[in-house]
Amino acid sequence: MINRVVLTGRLTRDLELRRTQSGTSVVSFTLAVDRNFRREGQPEADFINCVAWNRQAETMAQYLHRGSLIGVDGRLQTRNYENQQGQRVYVTEVVVDNFTFLESRAQSQQAAATYNPNPMPSQPQQPVDSSFDTSFDENDTLDIASDDLPF
Repeated sequence: MINRVVLTGRLTRDLELRRTQSGTSVVSFTLAVDRNFRREGQPEADFINCVAWNRQAETMAQYLHRGSLIGVDGRLQTRNYENQQGQRVYVTEVVVDNFTFLESRAQSQQAAATYNPNPMPSQPQQPVDSSFDTSFDENDTLDIASDDLPF
């Protein structure tokens, strides 16, 4: 089985280092990952929840901040817990195994000053190629002759 996630994106907020009751360092963060394909009215980025532990968490909290561009390598993990209202909450997140700084400290500081995780486009968006429209509604039908099927 393979469970690998590789992401490149910017941190949406400053990192806050926390410690578990046993003293293990942990940092949770959201990574804004730009989409390559955009449609009008949809967000331009996906916001992926991530968590890093131990020495990686300490290093990230020390050197990274809102707007920092990083690469993350990890695995997807799901968990659930009961909140204070007694409701079951399900969480899917990337558990970070490795991360990489993708810009210099000066570039990172400049990005933090101007970073907006979901900016308005400054240029008109490219029209969507209608020959590659993947939107369907429940009333759409597809006419396929039986001789078109490979089985």
